[in-house]
Amino acid sequence: MPKMKTHSGAKKRFRVTGSGHVKFKRAGMRHILTKKSSSRKRNLRKPGAVKKCDTYKVLRMLALA
Repeated sequence: MPKMKTHSGAKKRFRVTGSGHVKFKRAGMRHILTKKSSSRKRNLRKPGAVKKCDTYKVLRMLALA
């Protein structure tokens, strides 16, 4: 059976932490920032974590599962 290829879009969007959780950067911080509140922009800076039910799918795309 051949090796599984890494999904090119997934490797740019997700990182796996040491404990095995998958984190990602939140959307909405590229443009049109003037109308967004400071607290909203501050919260968008924080990395998000993939839910447990989707973690396996992301790890499959990263060829880690």
